[in-house]
Amino acid sequence: MKRIFALWRVVAGQDLRLLWFALRHEKRPGWLLPGLAGLALFAVEPLNFTLPVIGAVDELVLVPLVLHAMVKMLPAHVLDGFTRP
Repeated sequence: MKRIFALWRVVAGQDLRLLWFALRHEKRPGWLLPGLAGLALFAVEPLNFTLPVIGAVDELVLVPLVLHAMVKMLPAHVLDGFTRP
């Protein structure tokens, strides 16, 4: 359980800020907005409410992994803009 919370801390700390910056970037990739919207719908889908165990697994494990994968797929010019002060 500690590893799952540590993973969420990493995602919440860096990946979400980077994705928020990338969404507001003028040269963001075309797949970013639909990808994040689809992931948000996946995170709050009705199956989470009917089968709480499966809902907890996807929100605690799958969603952070997909968010991190999206960060890894961002182009270099977006990443460079985030690292500059």
